[in-house]
Amino acid sequence: MLFFRALLKIPSIKGLWFRIRFMVAAVFYHKADSVYDDLPDRYYHFPKQYRSRVEQVIGQPIVYYGPLDRQTGRFYWATAILTDVRPDPLRSDHYYADLENYIDFDRLVGYQENGGFERQLILADGKVSGGRAVQAVRVISDEECDAILNAGLSERSPWPERYDLVDATGYEFNEPPQTPLERPLIEQLVNRRFRDVKFRQHVRIAYDRRCAFTGLRLINGQGRPEVEAAHIMPVEENGPDSVQNGIALSGTVHWMFDRGLLSMQDDFTILRSRQLNHDVSHLLRPDMKALVPENPRLRPHPHYLDWHRTNRFKAA
Repeated sequence: MLFFRALLKIPSIKGLWFRIRFMVAAVFYHKADSVYDDLPDRYYHFPKQYRSRVEQVIGQPIVYYGPLDRQTGRFYWATAILTDVRPDPLRSDHYYADLENYIDFDRLVGYQENGGFERQLILADGKVSGGRAVQAVRVISDEECDAILNAGLSERSPWPERYDLVDATGYEFNEPPQTPLERPLIEQLVNRRFRDVKFRQHVRIAYDRRCAFTGLRLINGQGRPEVEAAHIMPVEENGPDSVQNGIALSGTVHWMFDRGLLSMQDDFTILRSRQLNHDVSHLLRPDMKALVPENPRLRPHPHYLDWHRTNRFKAA
C-alpha cells in the first residue's frame, strides 16, 4: 500500500493508476449531527478501530452512507476518493481520512434497492446483518461500489444547458448528452466537465431553481432555469463540488457574490459590502435572509461561508 501511495504522488503514474480497475472500496457512515469532526467533502474523522480498513482503500473510492430517511430507510448519498490517512493531533486514538473529488449523488439511494448492494449487509433471506450494519466503516468490493455509483450518478439533468449558438433556422443547440457513467468509473469521478454538470444539477435541484438571495424563480419556455450554481469556495481555491459548497444565484447576484460585494453569515443573513456603488436592496429579499434548503445536509456549510467572508468579502 505504501508503494501505491508513493506512486500516486508522481503525476505521470497518478493518471495511469486512476485507470486501473480498483479492487476494493469502502462505505463511511455519516450524519449531520455527528459527534465526530467530519467535513464530509474534505475529511472523515474516525476512531482507531477502523484504521486498517480505511488504509486499505487509500487512492480508491468511498461511498457515504446515511441515517434513516422516511422514504428510503438508510441510504447512500455521495462519493469521494480517499487520498490519505493522518492522525488526529488532539486525540491519539482517532484519525482523519483526507478526501478529494467529492460529489453528491443525484438522489438518495436506498440500501435495500434491488435486493441490496452490499452482500454482507443484506443477507440471502433479505434481512439486514445487525453486526455489519453497526460498523461505521465497511470495506466493499469494486462490483458493489460500481452498483452504488451507477445508481447514484446516472440521472440526467432535467434542465440541460444550451450553447449560445443558433443555426440558420433559429434552432437552439442543446447541451450535448451527458457521458454515461461507465468503467472505469473513477475516471468519471475526476472528470471536470462531468463534475460541472453534476454540481449545477444538484444545486439547482436543492434550491428548487430559485435564487437564494433574491427569491426569484425564473424559468424559460422550455423549463430551463435562469438561476446559476455558484461555488462558495471556488474550484481554483480547491473548493469541492458539494452542494454544501454551493448556492443558487441569479446572474447579477452571482457576479456580485464572486467579487465579494455580497456574502452571507452562518445564519444565512445576507451581507452587503460598503464598496457597492449602488443600493441593491431592491434586488435582495426584504428580510435579508437567504433561502436555503430545509435539509441541513444541503445547506451552505459554515466552513465555506467563513472562507468567503475572510477571503472574498469586501466588508469595508
